[in-house]
Amino acid sequence: MNTTLLDRLRTELDERRVTTGLRRDLVVSGAQGPTLGVDGETLVNLASNDYLGLAADPEVLESAQRALRDMGLGVAAGRVLSGTRDVHRRLEASIAELAGTEDAVLYGSCFDANLGVFNALLGPDDVVVSDALNHASLIDGIRLARARRFVFAHADLDDLERRLAESADARHRLIVTDGVFSMDGDIAALPRLCELAWRYDAALLVDDSHATGVLGATGAGTAEHFGLTGRVDVLTGTLGKALGGAAGGFAAGPREMVETLRQVSRPYIFTNAMAPPLAVAALTAIRIARGRPELRERLAANTARLRGALLDFGYEVLPGEHPIIPVMLRGGSVARDVAAALRHEGVLAFALTHPVVPAGEERIRLQVSASHTPEQLDLAAGAFDRARGVLARA
Repeated sequence: MNTTLLDRLRTELDERRVTTGLRRDLVVSGAQGPTLGVDGETLVNLASNDYLGLAADPEVLESAQRALRDMGLGVAAGRVLSGTRDVHRRLEASIAELAGTEDAVLYGSCFDANLGVFNALLGPDDVVVSDALNHASLIDGIRLARARRFVFAHADLDDLERRLAESADARHRLIVTDGVFSMDGDIAALPRLCELAWRYDAALLVDDSHATGVLGATGAGTAEHFGLTGRVDVLTGTLGKALGGAAGGFAAGPREMVETLRQVSRPYIFTNAMAPPLAVAALTAIRIARGRPELRERLAANTARLRGALLDFGYEVLPGEHPIIPVMLRGGSVARDVAAALRHEGVLAFALTHPVVPAGEERIRLQVSASHTPEQLDLAAGAFDRARGVLARA
């Protein structure tokens, strides 16, 4: 082994251990759901993206089990070889129908989709203008592209407009934003973004990972939420959150854009196709999400119930309507201490501290599911009430 490399890595790990601490994966047991097993305890799970509760839905699981028997575990080939099955085409058609686009293309994850879309569509004569709080996958994908890059202050559309005006010499300009921002749970101002894109002849890309299945009358996401279906040029998203919670991502849009991705997008070409049982499960989850609006109604009611209780107890909760609820616990180790107190009370929730969020913006991010019962949410609220003693000592 190269000792010089190992010595450097050891030193950097030691420094990280002192400054921010080292992350340790939490090992849980049981199926994903409103509760999880941790170290022999059953905890109310407020740390999952399973917004509609479909990860353990019997119909979703049974469809995956049938596909496993009929088609096997995986395809052991990429889409451009022998990896494409009929279920992949059917899933792409279902995603396009949900999103209101002409076509869609599957990836192994939304991270892969975001890594693959920019370099495939843009060149050195083009400009990307990206929100400062966009997801890491968008940031990395933009870095891989040959286009020039500008960043506008989060949700500051006046700053965005200045950046668009400064890049008038570009062949194409692409505005990039999350539909729902994962740290704050805020929803992008899509009407104004669409208006600016039209005025400056720019294209608009939205990563709708936290909105797909959650927002809109049929769960189509941010565009449907604002009555703007069909106005987004490129839509990326995941099947690994509200739509079954397994794996897979997609890019959806005009037929020419999707066909270009099939031809040149490297994460599409140079990796195995999505496992057929997961594709079948996602198809089932999309059908359920579209056909059962009561899931979104229950999710909204659950979110309002917990959000209201936390406000009543005096916690600072960022405003919003999405089931991501950021509980602000600013400064030092307060967020980590409250998260530890919650776990002692039977609630699984994670503190987000620097460098994941800026210093002074520490928080506990809660994620509500339609599968949570009122009793589970009340238990969580009561745990927060009792954890106020931690704040008094801070």
